[in-house]
Amino acid sequence: MKHEGKPAFSYPVRVGHISANPVSVHLSANDAERRALAELWKVNEVRSLVADLQIGRWKKDGVKIKGEVRAELVQTCVVTLEPVIAGISEPIEAIFVPEGSRLARQADNDGGEMILDPGGPDIPDTFTGDTIDVGVAVSEHVALAIDPYPRKDGAVFGERIESSAADDKRPNPFAALKDLKKD
Repeated sequence: MKHEGKPAFSYPVRVGHISANPVSVHLSANDAERRALAELWKVNEVRSLVADLQIGRWKKDGVKIKGEVRAELVQTCVVTLEPVIAGISEPIEAIFVPEGSRLARQADNDGGEMILDPGGPDIPDTFTGDTIDVGVAVSEHVALAIDPYPRKDGAVFGERIESSAADDKRPNPFAALKDLKKD
């Protein structure tokens, strides 16, 4: 995971301190983090961001994060432009392996094409050094769950106004000259 600058929501975990037995972790964003996330996600407000996670070892040197993330956001309705409160509750499951690990490599066939199974598990994310940022993984999962076109309950678009061929016909700029020629 590579990031420019300081992430909006951060919870660094040292990989060396993670045991084979998963540890329960409860994360909650503070006011400054919620403001930074609102700016990052381009929403009006982030009222809450909470995650309940299990963090444990995966295989020999990987880390597995599993749990649930919940958020409450205020967005602008695309129809009425009024504020809309959106609740997000998403499961999270992510695996991290050290950069260069054979577990992070994508399977390919003899022709060099990558083999992807859309219904299968994601390939593990990689990390450098001895720390992963669980907060960034949580914020990424919430960001993917945000409705890009929020609507207030009951808000509908009005009837479409279609133009006719007569409406689209442009007037002839020489029509006024035609009347002058008759005189």
